[in-house]
Amino acid sequence: MPRPAPINDAVIRAALHHKRLRQHKGHPDTIVIDELGLAHAKSRIDVAVINGCIHGYEIKSDADTLERLGSQIDIYSRTLQKLTIVASTRHLDAVARRAPDWCGIIEAYQGVRQAIHLRPVRPARSNPGPDAVMIAHLLWRSEAAGLLQHRGYTPKQLRAPRRQLYEMLCEEMTLAEITTAIRLAMVSRKVWRDLPAHA
Repeated sequence: MPRPAPINDAVIRAALHHKRLRQHKGHPDTIVIDELGLAHAKSRIDVAVINGCIHGYEIKSDADTLERLGSQIDIYSRTLQKLTIVASTRHLDAVARRAPDWCGIIEAYQGVRQAIHLRPVRPARSNPGPDAVMIAHLLWRSEAAGLLQHRGYTPKQLRAPRRQLYEMLCEEMTLAEITTAIRLAMVSRKVWRDLPAHA
């Protein structure tokens, strides 16, 4: 029997959207975003689902190496409330060794009819140590300033450096409230990478 062809990011991503995330896409309280920049674009998560929490999905296909996985997990541990790594069979054992125990793992493999199957290996649990200030960075400066203005901050205070605005926001709001604000902000943005916000 011939060996199955290597599976790449695109086919795993398509399967992830179709088989695992489709249920979220029609929900009014959820937004699904590909290639979401984190920590002001220091890293990107392949797919993010934002509703009651920010759940990132990182894809590791046959075409990928795991050289950056350690640095990626470091950023994801500070900026995501849940994380799932979707790994091809080739990377499964290495991902299981390197990923923190709260990180979910899904195996992506090719079936006999060439379809991509996704097998849950372990479920994602809540990140025990997210950094609320880093998560707040998902808001644009103007969005953070608007939230603070509604809470009585003065124009002078709102001219503070961007990181200080995020710190002030975290003093005023819970992480759950910030997550809701992020989702609402992303839904209401007129342009999202030159595409309609809901694309």
